[in-house]
Amino acid sequence: MSSIGILIISLGVILLGAEFFVNGVEWLGEKLNLSEGAVGSVLAAVGTALPETLIPVIAIVFGQGKEGHDIGIGAILGAPLMLSTLAMFVTGIAVIFFSRRRIKGSKVQVDYSSMSRDLSFFIIVYAAAIITGTIPPALRHWQLIIAAFMVLSYFLYVYVMLSEERDLDSSYELPPCYFARKEKSPRLSLVIGQVLFALLLIIIGADMFVGAVKEVAVIYQVPAFVLALIITPIATELPEKFNSVIWISREKDSLALGNITGAMVFQSSLIPAIGIFLTDWQLSGGAFLSAILTLTAAAILYIELLRKKHITAGTLLLMGVFYGVFLLGVFEGIIR
Repeated sequence: MSSIGILIISLGVILLGAEFFVNGVEWLGEKLNLSEGAVGSVLAAVGTALPETLIPVIAIVFGQGKEGHDIGIGAILGAPLMLSTLAMFVTGIAVIFFSRRRIKGSKVQVDYSSMSRDLSFFIIVYAAAIITGTIPPALRHWQLIIAAFMVLSYFLYVYVMLSEERDLDSSYELPPCYFARKEKSPRLSLVIGQVLFALLLIIIGADMFVGAVKEVAVIYQVPAFVLALIITPIATELPEKFNSVIWISREKDSLALGNITGAMVFQSSLIPAIGIFLTDWQLSGGAFLSAILTLTAAAILYIELLRKKHITAGTLLLMGVFYGVFLLGVFEGIIR
């Protein structure tokens, strides 16, 4: 089968997995009596972040020398870039597309406390990860200390999110659980089984996508770092994009954006910490440019949220400009 055919099939597998995951994780939050912010920012975000978590670890541990490290670091830095720019842009398109049937129209009404916490955490911790990339090898122990604090900070974040009270929304009725369509209250074991099944589909689809895209990209002789920075996150962040589009169509805005910002938190703390522990973490000029674009996009979202207590579709669409600047840098040879 051709690589293009595999690409199309893999997208279908990821989309199917995302639909099962969205349904399952909503029921999991219901059964565990978790807040909407916790469901979006912890359960959904960490679950759909598993594919992009595995890729850099495998590349660094089992890759060969510098190329393996380059792929790993590229995948680590590419994920936050995609989430803060392309994922937000796709969500903005979904808001516009469904605006006529949405009561809130083009306004994205999110859980203010959860999203502001996510964005502020991301900006601080991701900036720390990038600054760590400027520390010379002779001071390696400081890199390890910072990485340890990044890990601890994420577990503190999870504790705070899971401690929030559940915010019940009486206007929204959960659709039937796909693994128990005739049951009004499915067993927890069935819900967990559906979530695990969905994650398996997502991982299989993402792996197929990455493999097919690499075969196509080899023809153009793309450098390993750039390939990982662009191709890998596009494939592995598709679950967040699909999940968010589904939730936007159902006016579950807190889940839609919490899914993305929660993944940003995960990708700015635990994953860079793994990169710091396993590599010398000496970042290139291209890596710093991608990081600046990422942090600027996140800062704009955070400032609007502080000012308006909500996010507009226009601001989400603006995030696509930063991704466009990044692609321009790639094509101009700035990012290598």
